[in-house]
Amino acid sequence: MAAFRFNLTPYLCNKLTCSMKKLYLLIFKSYAGPGIATFFISVFVLLMQFLWRYVDDLVGKGLEWNIIVQLLYYASFTFVPMALPLSILLASLMTFGNLGERYELVAIKAAGISLRKVMAPLIIFSILITIGAFFYSNTVFPYANLKFRTTLYDVRQKKLALNIREGMFYSGIEGYVMKIGRKGADGEKIYDVLIYDHTDFMGNNKITIADSGIMEQSPEGNYLIFTLFNGWNYEEKQGRDSELKKPFQRTLFAEEIIKFDLTQFKLSRTNEEFFRNNFLMLSNKELAQASDSLNLELSKRRDEFHTALINYYENLRNSKLLDSNAMVVMPAKSAGLLDGKDAYNKQLILGSALGIARNVKQSFEFNKQAIRDKATLRAKYDIEWHRKFTLSIACLALFLIGAPLGAIIRKGGLGMPLVISVLLFVLYHVISFTGEKAVKSGVTDAWKGMWISTLVFLPIGIWLTYKAATDSPLMESESYKRLVSKVLTWFSRKKNINKTQ
Repeated sequence: MAAFRFNLTPYLCNKLTCSMKKLYLLIFKSYAGPGIATFFISVFVLLMQFLWRYVDDLVGKGLEWNIIVQLLYYASFTFVPMALPLSILLASLMTFGNLGERYELVAIKAAGISLRKVMAPLIIFSILITIGAFFYSNTVFPYANLKFRTTLYDVRQKKLALNIREGMFYSGIEGYVMKIGRKGADGEKIYDVLIYDHTDFMGNNKITIADSGIMEQSPEGNYLIFTLFNGWNYEEKQGRDSELKKPFQRTLFAEEIIKFDLTQFKLSRTNEEFFRNNFLMLSNKELAQASDSLNLELSKRRDEFHTALINYYENLRNSKLLDSNAMVVMPAKSAGLLDGKDAYNKQLILGSALGIARNVKQSFEFNKQAIRDKATLRAKYDIEWHRKFTLSIACLALFLIGAPLGAIIRKGGLGMPLVISVLLFVLYHVISFTGEKAVKSGVTDAWKGMWISTLVFLPIGIWLTYKAATDSPLMESESYKRLVSKVLTWFSRKKNINKTQ
């Protein structure tokens, strides 16, 4: 009989492995759908916020559709570092909230599979996303930001499209102010034309009035051509002999052609090299080099300032108005330095000392502002260097918060998870912006200010994961009632003991 014994262990192990693969595949499918959807929704919402912010710079300029698409395309890439952590937080909350609401987590635990094993593949996946987010922030984000910022700058600098309305003064063409009383049905015939020529920067000394005319653009679109009929040119010339002599000239014409340059209305593209050294367009290596260079300049400025103060002190001591032992400026009366001096010498000594003191103050204020500007600029480079790490680590930290929190609250869908995600995400960024502002103002170091949000959220995520894995009654009201009851009982006993004493 021993020869016919059948070993079930390999079969059971293979069956268990297959079940775990199916379970992991189910969790990945449950996680991927909400993750992708919320990511694109987040990017779309941020794009709408961008359009709402810059709508005044985009409307009415006659921009071609490909320019607007290009601007939105590059802008969407710059929003990825902010949209990715939010989508991970919301997706993890929805995934584990749905599993808990449908009692699938209960069935998984009843089968002997712990929450740690259920979360393990998604934790590994989140770590991979974190690594990928860092490389994205270090390579793709600077390039996309460069393209986005240069395109946005060109669009904002572009003038409004040519739009001359009836009965209204129009000053969009540089050097001219014009008014058209009425337009023909074809849009080319114009009537009651009034043009002020300010190209000489002499005020309203050149005026053209015409009964009618034709308004058209040149074939290449570089010029606006006015062909005017039956009008007058009025010009007030500046006299050569005297300012009071200003000859007035009036010219009658039957037909006159005036050309207006329209190249100023075209979108001119700025050289990207002008924006290349901005801290938003650099990789971590370039940011570190720029920060080191600024640090050297800052140290050099401080040394020069210290040397200048020493020189001023030497000049003040040589003027014999400074006590060389006490190293402080002595009042003239108490020091007796002006005793026996005549009025002229007193005035000379006091004037010299006052001039030196003013120079010291001006030099101090100038160098103080220069040092502050250099320090603020260096802080921006340091902030951006740390941000590439913190936004990447935020993906893992927010997943460790969202997944166990969803398993604890056991609410799926878009209702409760969306509210909690938005609140947590806003709290995360409030802490981040507070730390960033503290770094810019010089209150704290860059690593402290930029990592404070991660140092707050990551331990909370680890703690929530532990509580969810151990089935802690974190969201049960009865546990909190018992805790409050214990605290009140302790206070009442403490109060009774004090009364008996």
